[in-house]
Amino acid sequence: MSKVIVIGAGQAAASLVARLRGKGFDGQITVIGEESNPPYQRPPLSKAYLLGDMALERLYLRPEEFYKDNGIDLHLSETVTAIDRADKKVIAGGRALDYDHLALCTGSVPRRLPAAIGGDLKGVHVVRTLKDVDDMAPSFKEGARVLIVGGGYIGLEAAAVSAKLGLKVTLVEASERILQRVAAPETSDYFRDLHRTHNVDIREGTGLARLTGDDHVSGAELADGSTLEVDFVIVGVGITPASALAEAAGIEIDNGIKTNLRGQTSDPAIWAAGDCASFPLNGEQIRLESVGNAVDQAELVADNIMGAARDYVAKPWFWSDQYDVKLQIAGLNTGYDRVVVRDTGDTRSHWYYQGDRLLAVDAMNDPRGYMVGKRLIEAGKSPDPAAVADPETELKALLKA
Repeated sequence: MSKVIVIGAGQAAASLVARLRGKGFDGQITVIGEESNPPYQRPPLSKAYLLGDMALERLYLRPEEFYKDNGIDLHLSETVTAIDRADKKVIAGGRALDYDHLALCTGSVPRRLPAAIGGDLKGVHVVRTLKDVDDMAPSFKEGARVLIVGGGYIGLEAAAVSAKLGLKVTLVEASERILQRVAAPETSDYFRDLHRTHNVDIREGTGLARLTGDDHVSGAELADGSTLEVDFVIVGVGITPASALAEAAGIEIDNGIKTNLRGQTSDPAIWAAGDCASFPLNGEQIRLESVGNAVDQAELVADNIMGAARDYVAKPWFWSDQYDVKLQIAGLNTGYDRVVVRDTGDTRSHWYYQGDRLLAVDAMNDPRGYMVGKRLIEAGKSPDPAAVADPETELKALLKA
């Protein structure tokens, strides 16, 4: 009987094993995860869950009974310490487990502040796991002073939740603008204005020099010389792929665990999917840190374990919820040289072009713009920028051009 072991118990792992069973795989499936909870959704952690709008059980991607009913051995609170590629074994919990196929769905780890600048003080939090959010939840008291380090989507979402709960929020971003790495200035401007209307103090172009406090954080010194009194800190300065286990096993690393278009690593018996895995696109190894990519890559790996020999075709999409604004993103804006703004008064979207080619769309409370943009990008169509910018243009007409 064929044996599949999945290391990691997040979105990619849950999608992979569900796909295997759904496609009729009748071999042994084992999932090994370090956390004590079964696979759960991460995006709502810092939003609906922290706000108290979503119960713990609703976070779970599948009911706990699903794994038992489908003959999936779920090993929680266990750490894999080594992969023995020669004998096709993983070492976990002091025992060796055999595999025919091994899938690495180890996800990513949040970047933390160095201890030298106060990163190890109590009250300094990151947002990645259920425990991270449970640990910080008691600090969210009306009037509390929170410093958020990092102006990417994680930091902005944390700022939105904090402001909604009545906290005094300061967000610092070392780059010249928020969202600089991932979005156009037009999108940065939109979200800066949104947060300032909710009394978030956004300070761009100034980084954190150090946090202060004896045991628990109590203050911050910024790079511009200013100081803040704070009650707690949320760090949102990005993530890194969790590839150390693979690297120790001699698996090739390139922007995460390197895979080919079929999801295989440099060892053909070992696969990877999700935040930890890079794949070839336009001559380089890229990673897509999103739920959609984790699901799609994981299902591809499941199909290919069963012999489908299918190549991955990325269809990037992302989202972010801040206050009453839902941002939906389709495509990848890398290499854009022009942004076309479509503003109807009720909806707004930013369309990224490279020359005449449409690359991506940022849609703010504009689900139609998002869906049309996504369909155009996937079909390789690029509408006339003037037509896109004209609020009188019927979006669906762009699909027929």
